[in-house]
Amino acid sequence: MKNEMKIQFSALSQNESFARVTVAAFIAQLDPTMDELTEIKTVVSEAVTNAIIHGYENDPNGKVYISVLIEDGVIDMKIKDDGQGIIDVEEARQPLFTTKPELERSGMGFTIMENFMDEVDIQSQPGKGTEIRLRKHLSTSKMLCN
Repeated sequence: MKNEMKIQFSALSQNESFARVTVAAFIAQLDPTMDELTEIKTVVSEAVTNAIIHGYENDPNGKVYISVLIEDGVIDMKIKDDGQGIIDVEEARQPLFTTKPELERSGMGFTIMENFMDEVDIQSQPGKGTEIRLRKHLSTSKMLCN
């Protein structure tokens, strides 16, 4: 059985916690471990923060889109923005790479996503935005959604 949700919200930093909590509440039906839940919340935070800080450069008119599909114990998330996009995705995936060192960011967002998720796919076009697809197989999930 499939279960899915979609949300969109303004690209404001205060909405990052809303996104994290909303996704966590939705996947809680699978009864993830605390570690799995923490990892997913962290990954959502990283992806949403990237969209807000890098995609829109804190433009409050921007929108962030999240879709989550649950099927057979697998979580498939897409976090998307219509912002400025990434010029070199492979460079952006390198640990410690950041385009905003003045913000004291660690440059570990994509590295964290790759460590916590089973699959990470980044599609981006300069001037058109970025979509990050994240997949995770839960170890102890209920196979059917209630």
